[in-house]
Amino acid sequence: MAVTTSTTPAREPATRPSPAVSKDVAGRASEHASPTETTGEAGSDMLQTVSRMIYSGSYALAYGVVYATVFVAQSLPQDNPVMHGLRDGGAAAVDELGRS
Repeated sequence: MAVTTSTTPAREPATRPSPAVSKDVAGRASEHASPTETTGEAGSDMLQTVSRMIYSGSYALAYGVVYATVFVAQSLPQDNPVMHGLRDGGAAAVDELGRS
């Protein structure tokens, strides 16, 4: 029984672009886009990202404050003068809103 071994070199992937082709494609793309369009789009994208970050941060902060306040209020004893005052103040605020 004879054993044969192959000594063919490993193939490189056929989908790898050559550097010249990559530079040519990049050069054509930059020729078609005007500098003001690119700058305007980048500024708009950055403004949208900052806006989303501010919105998400504000939402998380508000949610955290309200959730923590409710948690603390629920953990306090309910039958004491402070809780009666808070309940009476809340009822008075709701009555004022109903009148206006």
